[in-house]
Amino acid sequence: MSSNGSTPALLEVRKLSRLDQSGTTQLLKPTDFFLMPGAQVAITGASGSGKSVFLRTLASLDAPSTGEILWQQRPLSNDTIPHFRTCVAYVAQRPALIEGSVLDNLQFPFTLNALRTRTFNLAYATELLVKAGKNTPFLSKSAGDLSGGESQIVALIRTLQLAPQVMLFDEPTSALDPASAAAVESLVLHWFEEGAGTRAYIWVSHDPEQARRMSIRHLTMNQGVLRSGADA
Repeated sequence: MSSNGSTPALLEVRKLSRLDQSGTTQLLKPTDFFLMPGAQVAITGASGSGKSVFLRTLASLDAPSTGEILWQQRPLSNDTIPHFRTCVAYVAQRPALIEGSVLDNLQFPFTLNALRTRTFNLAYATELLVKAGKNTPFLSKSAGDLSGGESQIVALIRTLQLAPQVMLFDEPTSALDPASAAAVESLVLHWFEEGAGTRAYIWVSHDPEQARRMSIRHLTMNQGVLRSGADA
């Protein structure tokens, strides 16, 4: 799977693979893949098929065993990974929040070195919360008192406010109630549409209906092999 035409891919991998800790089993078979601006991609497959392995490797959270990642046509290096992670964001199934309030969590990314030149925009963060059905007093709520759905919404807004170009969603709604899941989907689509064709995302899901709803391009993962939906 490689890009064609004059428009460059946002993200591309060549012969990307990953072995387990013992170095004997391939969790991800050598994979070629590209993600174009404006792409909405869903990946489905059985548990243990390699979906999360692929996403985490793509996000540079886990080092590949072979192959390379290209961001905007340039190979990713150790020096460029911190900046890369501000442009390509990974959202896990279970959010990790810091102690403190919702506001503390939303402000936290701006304390990181990679984002030291940027400032927290309270008005924009509040606008996103309102879109998720949360009013201003919600900002003072303790992170420890949030439901699973509320925690995921906060974690998502914490990322969306940074305006990443690519989002990698690893089953972000699988543990949520329908209302929270709908709020997450709505926030994602709002972020995508704000980008006016310049942003892209990959959505990993066990839910075929959700995969269809959230994507234009459908891929499947089976035993570490990524295929187009039609090939599954």
